[in-house]
Order: sequence, then C-alpha cells, then structure tokens
Amino acid sequence: MIYEYAGALHIHSTYSDGTGSVEHIAGCANETGLDFIILTDHNTIQAKQEGKEKWYNNTMLIVGYEVNDAFNKNHYLVFGLDELIGTYRVLHNGELGCNLSAAEYVKLIKEKGGAGFIAHPFEKRNSFPEHPPYPWTDWDTDDFDGIEIWNHMSEWVEELNENNKVQRFIHPLKSIIAPNADAVKLWDKLNRERRAAAIGSVDAHAHKMNLMGFYNVEVFAYKVLFKSIRTHVLLESPIEKGNEEKFQEYKTEIVEALRAGRSFITNSYHGSAKGFRFFAEYDGEKYRMGDEIQLKNDGKKIVFSFFVPKSCHVKFIKNGKCIHEETGVGGTWDDFDEGCYRVECWIGDRAWIFSNHIRAAKDKK
Repeated sequence: MIYEYAGALHIHSTYSDGTGSVEHIAGCANETGLDFIILTDHNTIQAKQEGKEKWYNNTMLIVGYEVNDAFNKNHYLVFGLDELIGTYRVLHNGELGCNLSAAEYVKLIKEKGGAGFIAHPFEKRNSFPEHPPYPWTDWDTDDFDGIEIWNHMSEWVEELNENNKVQRFIHPLKSIIAPNADAVKLWDKLNRERRAAAIGSVDAHAHKMNLMGFYNVEVFAYKVLFKSIRTHVLLESPIEKGNEEKFQEYKTEIVEALRAGRSFITNSYHGSAKGFRFFAEYDGEKYRMGDEIQLKNDGKKIVFSFFVPKSCHVKFIKNGKCIHEETGVGGTWDDFDEGCYRVECWIGDRAWIFSNHIRAAKDKK
C-alpha cells in the first residue's frame, strides 16, 4: 500500500525575507489542502528553535533552511538537519552568507545526514536589475541529493518585462509554463550516472510591490502560490494528521522520500494530481519512482505503466529523450535496456506533472 501526501517547498517567512508569520503561512497551507510544507528561511532555523515546527490543523510545518555563500550565490535547500552549517557574516545587502564554499557546506550537510537540493540552479534575469539572479556556480561538488527543477518565482521573474508586467501581476498563476529546461537537462544527465532527485517549489515570500500607483500590493500571496507548484511524496505508511508524538517520525519519512526521489512534481493550477502513479514491473517485482532495477541480462522486458487522474498528453522520457507519447488517463510501454526513465504530463502547452526517474542498470556480474 502506498500513501500519497502533497506539499509545498521553499517558503520564506518573517524570520528572513518573507512577509508572513509562520502561523499565517501554515493557515494558508491548511486552507489550500496541503498535507505538509517546508519552511526554508535564509540561513536560520529560528522558527524551529521557537517551537514553530508542528502540526497546524491538518498541515505539517517542517523547518529546513536555505544556505548561500558569501557572494549570495549557490543557494542550497536543506531538509532534515536541525543545525546550521558553518559560520555566517553580514553581506553588503544586509543578508547573511556562509563563510564556507558551496562545495564545503554541501559536503558537510551530507555528512551530517541532511538532505540537500540545489535551488534555482540556472536562474537568470532578462530585465529588472533590482531583482538579480542567484544561480548555482560551484559545480565541483557531487554531494547534493537533487536539484530544484521548477521554481515558481524564478520562472515568473525570468519572463517578466514591461509589456507583460501588469498581466503577470494580476494573474501570477497563469504565467507558469514548465520546469526550467536547463535544469531538466542536467537532472536527466545526472541520473544516467547516479540517482539525483528533483523537486518543484514555490519560493514563496509574499512580496509586496508597487503596481499602477498602488503601494505595497501583495501580488504573491502565500495562499495563491500554494495553488501552483507542489511536490507529492509517496510513503509506505500512513500519516495520522495532528499526531504530535509521531511528528519527527513523519518528518523523517517525508525528507527521505524527497531525498530518494519517491515523489513527483505538479502544477496544481491545472488540477489536482493526486492519484498519479508511474511504476515499472520486471521479473515479478514492482518498482516505483526513485527505485533502481538491476537487469539480469536474461532478455526480460521492463514494463512501465502510468495512471493520471484526468486525460492529458503523456511523454515517456528515456535518458532525456522522448521515445513515446500518447493521450489518455493510463498506458504502458516496455523496454529492455538500462537507462533512466520518467514521464511528463502536459495539458496543451503547459506542464502538469513531472515524475522522478526509475533507473535501470545491468547486473555487472
């Protein structure tokens, strides 16, 4: 039996550069039906230290953090680690930066058991220099668990210009199209060599901006963003909502599912993706997202299957290339070779669901 839970990741509160209190954020998450959210304020876990990590009605609020280097680059999302890594100093913009290099803090976080994901790795800006990009630049490390392939705020700002500004402010959900193409390409490449999980995030701050003569207009309310990019985890045991005694156990299960890629990403603006499944069957065994199949050189087929809650266009991806596509609510394919396999679900020209990989490798014996 598999149990599915939907969460929103990469969220900032008044403990760093967000505008909402933890209680307000958790209330918005609960109202939008999220099972869990992960708070990732910059370079602080003060929310946890002050007892904010707990159940808020039907929503778990988990405290992680987002660390960056002394140049405010190489932003890294940290889950499941209840301590900050390294020492910090105040940067020219008043924010904090870690005195370690990205490679150093990524390695330390892994050694201490934390799960780490590179945030908005290829972020760039075409306009509005007051909102600079924060890309990943230190590629000398291979200790990260995965990458953030879809970030609502990054995508929204990257396509922002004077011509579409008003429309994008008024309809912040309609402008989100698909995961970052460079991040997806890297993700597929990494999985040909080792498991690297993908997550999707809202990067919520609830910024207030000046719009058409009105001041401090909240254009990215938490409740609005919680209706967009979500990451669903698949667990082997159920979560009893409101059970504080098992909170840490549930937290560990969610973090480990994210680390292992037992999850999928969806833009819930296009409809609930609950019930989506992608799995494989080989030699009498069933494999799910995040699993690796050991092929036995016996010529047996791998049979891949998918199910979606409503009809859409589905692309079957092998080693980063689409090898089959069809429209419907379910389907199967088969293959014989090693490789990394995943599916994408599209509604028109808009991405809806991206699965994590199922990897297949030949037995070396």
